[in-house]
Amino acid sequence: MGRLGGWQNVYEAWFFGCPVHFEPGQVPATTPILTSRNKRSIFAVDITRPLERDPFRRSIEFAERMRERARGLAYRDRPVEVTATPPLGSDGPLTVAVNLRGSEFLSDLVEDPAYADELMGFLTEAAILRAKAITALWGIQRQEIGLADDMIEAIGVRTYIERVLPHHRRYYDALDPERRMRRTMHLCGDACRHFPIIAAECGVSSFDTGFPLDFAAVHRAVGPSVEILGGVEVATLLHGAPEAVFARAQSILTSGVLEGERFILREANNLPPCVPMENLAAMYRAAQEYGCY
Repeated sequence: MGRLGGWQNVYEAWFFGCPVHFEPGQVPATTPILTSRNKRSIFAVDITRPLERDPFRRSIEFAERMRERARGLAYRDRPVEVTATPPLGSDGPLTVAVNLRGSEFLSDLVEDPAYADELMGFLTEAAILRAKAITALWGIQRQEIGLADDMIEAIGVRTYIERVLPHHRRYYDALDPERRMRRTMHLCGDACRHFPIIAAECGVSSFDTGFPLDFAAVHRAVGPSVEILGGVEVATLLHGAPEAVFARAQSILTSGVLEGERFILREANNLPPCVPMENLAAMYRAAQEYGCY
């Protein structure tokens, strides 16, 4: 299932009223709207009908138009199908709270923990209701529950356990109450200290990683049964020589992360535009030479 509209990292803040900026050559971004004077205004947003509000309303309308246009079309004798949906996951309660409130929300975690918990609970409930609504609208048979929360790299383990973990656990359990689905999480940045807790407490069995990351240390911490996705950092892929890309991929693949055969080599987080093809080829060659099980 694809995401519509290139709204990665902005769709939830957009839903709650943050202005969205599309800068040339950049991924979209939003501006926080909650200040100390209006920080409770967010609770007036109706989260019970998520598909009636942009951007999700817009994405559904777009998908329906594309499905109508694809009707009767074929490519090499195969029918064209439009399978894209609005995002089924979430960027995470802490990340979205910071999108809405700015860095002041990190202070709220300490100075106004009741508000912080209420806001993250509200955002988690909105994400749950949206995922259920989208699933029901198109009759999607889900086999995986995914979540992200990049901002947890900014907090310590104790704060994560006390303030954020309950919302992560609630999200997964609400959408997968019988624990039958594969549970995944995307985490950019240096969030490695949280991985073992998330695996144990939320039942996450697959982590999609960004940068920086000590693959060997993470692998030892979570154990060989937990899947890890990651690889060469964006800066090296974009600006490094092919030899540097090959060497970095080799160092990752020989770090011990292949034990248990639960590692997928990919770029660290997202592949940016204009990465030289020779650099991608170098990473591929390293995978062939050092990454085969």
